[in-house]
Amino acid sequence: MTNDEQGQGAFNAATGRSLESDNGKPRYLAYQRELIRPHCGRSVLEVGAGIGEFADGFTGLDRYVVTDVDPEAVQQMKQRFAHRGEVEVQQFDIDGASVLPEPVESLVAINVLEHIEADVDALRCLAKSVTDNGNIILFVPGYQQLYGDFDRKVGHFRRYTPDTVSAAAHDAGLTVRVARPVNFLGAFAWWAAVRKGGAGAPDRRLVAAYDRFVVPVTRAIEKRVRVPFGQSVLCVAGRAG
Repeated sequence: MTNDEQGQGAFNAATGRSLESDNGKPRYLAYQRELIRPHCGRSVLEVGAGIGEFADGFTGLDRYVVTDVDPEAVQQMKQRFAHRGEVEVQQFDIDGASVLPEPVESLVAINVLEHIEADVDALRCLAKSVTDNGNIILFVPGYQQLYGDFDRKVGHFRRYTPDTVSAAAHDAGLTVRVARPVNFLGAFAWWAAVRKGGAGAPDRRLVAAYDRFVVPVTRAIEKRVRVPFGQSVLCVAGRAG
């Protein structure tokens, strides 16, 4: 089986969305970029980038390698970023042995690690594409209490806490620099829609309302208060030199 055949349909399986759709959450994407940018150097590898929605507004880098295992998503990103000279688009399998020949200062994995059963092994592999003293920035679903039908449908093996994602990073030989919950109000919205409501797919109207009304409040709260839990967990792990 070729790499293309192995990755075929991976985007849909992991997100529940088609390649033609967008996530309808511009404010949430801006919020993610705001959380992740301070931990990035001048060169970045993003794994599991899908169709490039996060990367679309993440600019100002010297080198940005955007990757996905799904060959159709890769082709779509090549068209999307054809005008950006700093962007390289590649097919990349983090569950295999893909390694960048020229390492980057920072690696970003947004809602990726939970799809990998052997997460520690995947982190060890990912670290090989990062320079000494570089950062691996993980943005993962938070708290097993929020695990529901949608998680099962898109192949989530687990949701994380700051302690469990830190343990995985530590077991992979990394030094944890940040591990904290984020998207505090999103946890309540997720619980209501997925755990209590049993939603097995995103409702575009609810997603749009969440993005318009809930995300700005969440961002304002988290700029002032360290929240006790959230829909997601942000972890920054360093590769020691």
